[in-house]
Formats: sequence, structure tokens, C-alpha cells
Amino acid sequence: MANNQQSTEEGGFLDDIFNLSQNDTDVKTEFIAGLTTFMTMAYIIFVNPDILESAGMPFEGVFIATIAGIILGTLAMAFLTNYPFALASGMGLNAFFAYSVVIGMGVAWEVALGIIFLEGILFILLSVSHVRKQLVNGIPMSLKIGISAGIGLFIVFIGFQNAEYVVLDEATMVAFGSFVEGPALVATVGLVIAGVLYSMQVKGALLFAILGATVFGFIPGVTPVPDAVVQMPTMGDWGGVLMQLDLSAVFDAGLIAVILSFLFVDLFDTAGTLVGLSQQAGYLDEDGNLPKANRALLADAIGTTGGALFGTSTVTTYIESASGVEEGGRTGLTGVFVALLFFLSLFFMPIVGMVPSAATAPALIIVGVMMTSNVTDLDWDDYTEIIPAFLTMVTMPFAYSISHGIAVGFVVYPLLKLFTGRKDETNVLSWVLFVVFILYFVFLE
Repeated sequence: MANNQQSTEEGGFLDDIFNLSQNDTDVKTEFIAGLTTFMTMAYIIFVNPDILESAGMPFEGVFIATIAGIILGTLAMAFLTNYPFALASGMGLNAFFAYSVVIGMGVAWEVALGIIFLEGILFILLSVSHVRKQLVNGIPMSLKIGISAGIGLFIVFIGFQNAEYVVLDEATMVAFGSFVEGPALVATVGLVIAGVLYSMQVKGALLFAILGATVFGFIPGVTPVPDAVVQMPTMGDWGGVLMQLDLSAVFDAGLIAVILSFLFVDLFDTAGTLVGLSQQAGYLDEDGNLPKANRALLADAIGTTGGALFGTSTVTTYIESASGVEEGGRTGLTGVFVALLFFLSLFFMPIVGMVPSAATAPALIIVGVMMTSNVTDLDWDDYTEIIPAFLTMVTMPFAYSISHGIAVGFVVYPLLKLFTGRKDETNVLSWVLFVVFILYFVFLE
């Protein structure tokens, strides 16, 4: 009797903090959502250190810094907004950091971290002043749908890469890889499991698909056999990157373009991801605006600033959060579970590392399918709306960039409205962003 009473009190405590009943969810659903999100994005704690190591940063230190950034950013999002979105070092942004800035331009990685820290401070100021909120809410509804669907296609493409359904080809850039061997076979098994369970409306379908594919992966040797279960983190290694940022050179005139590039890419990657995830979760109001957008963007900025101090590249809202949303995650409790699981992964690195990317690929593909379903809400008879939305959708996976897809949409949208005599359907923000993205393509590409 005492245990049941304690459980009820704990549920009430969490309900008071995260408004679970108001959001038609419960602790179990939020846990499954958090675990699913964790499973689909756990790869970042290995991939990010690998990328930043190429820039001269110690792998073990970046491993700890990556997890610290995830915990800070995700908890900030959970408690500031009560949204089920997780944050981590952004893919693409970490590659830009390592290969373009540090290796390509010869900028020391300590200075690059200083640039990211400055970017985070600027974003905190913009978020507090509501400028970033106005930006997110000022996006036309057709482009919001295009952004959401484009992110869905982008996620599918990433899933196809992880599954090795598509591979590099010198003649055609990409080509069909396999469907029934190696990683592709593991992904196919997971995809079938997910499809069957979804058709049967089984709760936790994505999670079961990931676990099932991981277990099956032992047969073809895709899933590695861990040599240990628990491995204590070497906290001393964190000192190699913790608080190592260098602010002395970030105001060098030659680095202005780098700072602006980080600003643009992070700003519109974040805005696009938030819009896409929020539409999937049903958070957008009747006008297509995101409530608490300024808080969500502030959480993102806090993650970026803290991440730079911890020793990792730009922390941003993760599109893989869509997998948890699809599993029913509706509150910040999902993010709390995500943060807790990543903290535990510090001590269970061998177990976390045994889940192959091929096993998480089906989750990404299924989520991508779900996110593209909203294209039916577009007015397909209005070409001034359809063409920008469609170009936004396809540019994201084809250019492998969320921000580039958004940029193309905002360049084309006002022009079509202007030359068809419908300029009154645009707003000042549309034209400001038109100019910004033209300058972006001309000077920063």
C-alpha cells in the first residue's frame, strides 16, 4: 500500500511540473519517447568526437563534452519550454567546424570554440529580445510545411545512408547499395519490424525495431560484441577541451565571414528544425506560430554557449527528436529522460556503442515518412506557394543542408509573389530574409 501511495505521489509531482495529464500523456509514454529519441541520436556521442578529433581535439575529452552539451541543452529545453526536444552537437556544423574552419582556414580549434561561444552569447541576446521568435513565427505557412516535409526527406536520406541503401558513386554521386546484405539486411529487418508494429499500433514500435535490428545484427556480424558492460569515464581527459576556448582572436577581421557563417547556419538550422518538429507535435497555433518560441530558441542558445565552454561544436535542436514525438512524447519529461540516459551512457559506453547505425536507420526512415505526410495541407493549385515549398523540401536532402533548403525557399517565395501581383501576401520579414539569403549565397557560400 505504501509503495502504491509513493508511486501516485511521484506521478502527481511530475504531473505538476510537466503538465502530463494536460498534454494527454503519462510517465511511461514519456519514458518510451525519451528512450527512443536517445536510441536514434546516441550515434552522436561517437561520431562527434571522431569528427572533432580530426581538428586536433582529444577524442575522450570531446566524448565527455558532447554528452555534457546534450544534458545542458536538453534540460534547458525541457524546463524552459516543456517541449520534448533534445539537443546535441549538430551534424554538419561539426564538420564545418573541423574541416572548413580549423583544417581548411587554419584556425586553431580553441579559437573556433571561442567563435561558437560568441555566437551563443549573441543568440541569447537575440532570443531575449524576441528577434529570433519573430523570425520563426514570421515564416509563411507553406514554407513551414515545406520545411517540415524537407526535414522528413532529409531524415530518410540519412537513414538510407546509415542502412547503406545508398552509397557514393563517382558518376552519379549516389547509387543503390544493397537491400539484403550486411548493414542493409539489418536495416531491412528493423524496417519490417517497425512497419508491422506500426500497422498493429503497438506503442514503442520504433524502439522495438531498433532493439530487434540490433539483436539480429549479431548474425551477419554488423552488431559488435562488447568487451565490457561498464566502463568508467576518464574525467581527466575532459580537461583537454574543458574551458579551452580562445576569445583573443575571434574579433579578427578575417574571421568575420566565419562568425557570420556559424550564425546563419545555426540560426536557420534551428528555426527550421523547431518548426518541423513543432508541426509534427501539433504545437503550432491556428496562425502557424510556435508558442514559447523565444524560450525554445533561448534553450538552444544556452546549449551552444555551454557546449563551447565544455569543449564541443555548436549544440542545436536535433531532428531525431521527431522519433520521440512520434512515440507520443509531448512534454519536457521526455527530454529529462533523454538527458538521464545520456548521463548513464558515460558509464555504459560499451553497451551504447554496440547499437549499429544500421539498427537506428529504420527509425529515421519511418519518422521521415511521418513528417512528409503534411504536404497534403498545401494548396497544390497555388504555384506561388507550392514551388517555394517544394524547392525547400528537395533542396534539404539534395544539398544535405536544412539551412540551404530554407534559404532557397525564402529567395523564391517573395519573388513569385511580387511578379504575380500578390506582393501584399508577403511581409517585411520575407523581404529582409530575401536580401539576407541573397547576400549569404553571394558572399558566404
